[in-house]
Amino acid sequence: MSEPLVALSKVSLRFGDVSVLKEIDLTLHSRRITTLIGPNGAGKTSLAKVVLGLHKPSSGTLNRRAGLKVGYMPQRLRIDDSLPLTVDRFLWLAEPAHKDERRAALARVGVAALQHQPVQQLSGGEWQRVLLARALLRKADLLVLDEPAQGVDVIGQNALYGLLADVRDEFGCGILLISHDLHLVMAATDDVICLQHHVCCSGTPEAVSRDPAFHDLFAGTQLTTPNMALYTHDHDHAHDLHGNVNGDAEGDRANSVAKHDDHDHSQCDHSHGTHHD
Repeated sequence: MSEPLVALSKVSLRFGDVSVLKEIDLTLHSRRITTLIGPNGAGKTSLAKVVLGLHKPSSGTLNRRAGLKVGYMPQRLRIDDSLPLTVDRFLWLAEPAHKDERRAALARVGVAALQHQPVQQLSGGEWQRVLLARALLRKADLLVLDEPAQGVDVIGQNALYGLLADVRDEFGCGILLISHDLHLVMAATDDVICLQHHVCCSGTPEAVSRDPAFHDLFAGTQLTTPNMALYTHDHDHAHDLHGNVNGDAEGDRANSVAKHDDHDHSQCDHSHGTHHD
């Protein structure tokens, strides 16, 4: 395997007397999607900020490949409602690329028609795709995406995760994905890290889903969900980010990558709009 993009060895992070991360080992490679999952307050966002260089480890070692370019998609980015800002201008402020490059980035994520739309008028799914286009403009080696499906319904999540897999394949970048969605993300990822301040378990999605530590960590979320039920969605078609049916189901990778049959969504915390760590 090629040189890692980022490698953490025995990394710990403390804020005063509070221990946030304990002896984390993590290696990120090109062309691989690594997903961090864990309950709220587990340290997921803090670990991402260590990878980004925004937090300096209290102990342990952090190595980043020389010249590494990172594209970051934040969990939340609020724009003042009174600010006259179009999607195109927002992209230019983030990365002053040529207008053709900005248009191409929007087209790649399926929202080219929104180029001159005010950002305040975007839906949750549209805004997340614009943020992804912003990250792609950096031509990054590593994309760090903090809760990219926040505020997006389950159909939009299918399409978004399929898009991320296509972006990984097309651009050859590595992706670090933070999520509290335990089913859809795990279907689209290569490696899963289950975090609760330390690494509880890690491996392929299949291996982690069978690990007792995974079930112990999320068992409590299954006990107090009286309004949840088993959800089955057999796709013989594909949706765009608005939930509309696309004509060509065979060519839509979102359908094949993120298909989810007979999943117990009682484990999922869908409290979108709330800050998660």
